[in-house]
Amino acid sequence: MTLPLFGLGTFRLRGQVVIDSVSQALELGYRAIDTAQIYGNEAEVGQAIAASSVPREQLYLTSKIWTENLGADRLIPSLKESLHKLRTDHLDLTLIHWPSPNGAVAVDEFMGALMQARTEGLTREIGVSNFTIDLLRQAIEVTGPGQIATNQIELHPYLQNRRLVQFMAAQGIAVTSYMTLGYGKVLQDPVIQAIATQHNATQAQVTLAWAMQLGYAVIPSSTKRDNLAGNLKAVDLRLSDADMARIAALDSGQRITDPVGLAPQWD
Repeated sequence: MTLPLFGLGTFRLRGQVVIDSVSQALELGYRAIDTAQIYGNEAEVGQAIAASSVPREQLYLTSKIWTENLGADRLIPSLKESLHKLRTDHLDLTLIHWPSPNGAVAVDEFMGALMQARTEGLTREIGVSNFTIDLLRQAIEVTGPGQIATNQIELHPYLQNRRLVQFMAAQGIAVTSYMTLGYGKVLQDPVIQAIATQHNATQAQVTLAWAMQLGYAVIPSSTKRDNLAGNLKAVDLRLSDADMARIAALDSGQRITDPVGLAPQWD
């Protein structure tokens, strides 16, 4: 399995809202779906997938282990619970959602349990999310090189995380960008708007295309069919070197997600 560059995010979507979003996305041609235990929507995502006509083998399904389930006695049971909710016998990718707060659970413990989950066939690939360079080094010491499929991180034109991305590239770890649109802030940027006008595209399409052109996977979410369809068109949009350079210059280190008590010491 290889990580798809484009997928559907489901963060903050609950109940019928997430059912409709996933259902419409699958109808439009989305084949990668990203959820998490803490989102509280795995059962609804599973319901939407089951009701669709898309065979399971055509999907790339990702979920994430929450911090309360990082202990070796909890990780696999919680993953099995997620699988039950999602109505599948395996995930394509399972991530550690956040590193254990204050190191309450050692990296070797939860990464070891995650590898065991893969050995048991509960997940095809393993990865992490919100990991720093130091935490990635610790994880690689446990898994060995080439075992961590991706690190899902906040990354958008205003926070390009170049030092972390460079380290990940050297280790063969793919980048998955979340909040690629910066909660909509990026869409108001004059540079993004100008490039969008040049390409007869939306600002969201330009921003998503920028990330994918750099080799990053993106998982934008939407509750509107038109936006879901529009975002998907970013896959075919090609930006010029000049466009890419203009967007690269927007980096200001502006971080949106930095939860107290949960976030590590960022690079």
